[in-house]
Amino acid sequence: MLRSDLDGYLAQILTQAPGLSDIHLSVGRPVMAEEQGALRELELNPDPGPLVPWQVESMACALMGQDPRLYQDLIQTGSCDLSYQLRDRARFRVNVFMQKGSLAVVMRKLATSIPTLSSLGLPGIFSDMAGETFGLILVTGATGSGKSTSLAALVDAINASRPVHILTLEDPVEFVHPHQAGLINQRELGRDFDAFASGLRAALRQAPKVILVGEIRDRETMAIALEASETGHLVLGTLHTSDAAQTINRIIGMFELSEERLIRGRLAESLKYVVSQRLVPTTDGGRIAALEILKNTIRIRELILQGEDAENTFSAVLEQSGTYGMQTFDQHLVQLYSNGRIGREMAMLHGSDKSKLGQMIDRIRSERGEKVTDIEHLELDLEYEKRGL
Repeated sequence: MLRSDLDGYLAQILTQAPGLSDIHLSVGRPVMAEEQGALRELELNPDPGPLVPWQVESMACALMGQDPRLYQDLIQTGSCDLSYQLRDRARFRVNVFMQKGSLAVVMRKLATSIPTLSSLGLPGIFSDMAGETFGLILVTGATGSGKSTSLAALVDAINASRPVHILTLEDPVEFVHPHQAGLINQRELGRDFDAFASGLRAALRQAPKVILVGEIRDRETMAIALEASETGHLVLGTLHTSDAAQTINRIIGMFELSEERLIRGRLAESLKYVVSQRLVPTTDGGRIAALEILKNTIRIRELILQGEDAENTFSAVLEQSGTYGMQTFDQHLVQLYSNGRIGREMAMLHGSDKSKLGQMIDRIRSERGEKVTDIEHLELDLEYEKRGL
């Protein structure tokens, strides 16, 4: 398939599903778009029908073009990542992968405008993050939870307000930032550097004040990120962890047991913030990020150094530290529910401690005068004791 033919299909898809988040190409199904978390089939002209292996392969080849690295990655690892631009209409982050002996493609639509802290409605503590001059800030969550979007807004805030050199290492470049008060250079994995660890090591010789690492995947990358944050750089990165506590434990678990005390000490000194995200469907059909936010205070530092126990946990400290801008997922979900942004079912589905979350939501419903139980007309049975004799 020629790129012009593929672009024609993509233009039709964007017209039919302007709010899509992903395009899926998979053998046995028609071209499908995902909108608000739900997949639907599209009617294209000419209609390719349920895709067969050669059709998906030809579309994948049109996307990968003549880049030998992509074909090598696909053969050696079973998948490859790239970015693709449809003229001035849209940019996509593309993953081509093998499944059951044939190819499949997922195309994530990227925003064409740079998100800002205000446009995303992020809490004011993000402005404090943008003002940090050194240390480690991590944004975590599952794939598709909006980590890159939040980091892009944070980079934009730094870029707009501080005359510093910002260097990003991404896979692939998702948001193309213009130079503002700062100078920004964006490097793409495979095209501009071969691995995050080597790209981050080289970054230390490229005089940045702020370094964004698209994904911290292994021990080596984390070790260099810690080193960079200890030597006066502000390092922003992502991890695939579900909450703040798991993030701390994952980092410590990357290293040998004999290094644990040393790593706990380094992390306690370098870590500034951990933001964990979960995207939750809203009552108006959109999606909003539920956030868990950890800030490295004295109590958090002690937990990093000593570890959690039955009485002292990261979750407990977050619950009690709202004055520092910290919050748990459940606290933010309750806030979103109280404001009418999300429904009870969605809040419960995405909560961490569902029992406690349910109690907090029921308290709000009770204050509103809503019925919180189906149990009605209870009466005291005065004859129970007599019948038991």
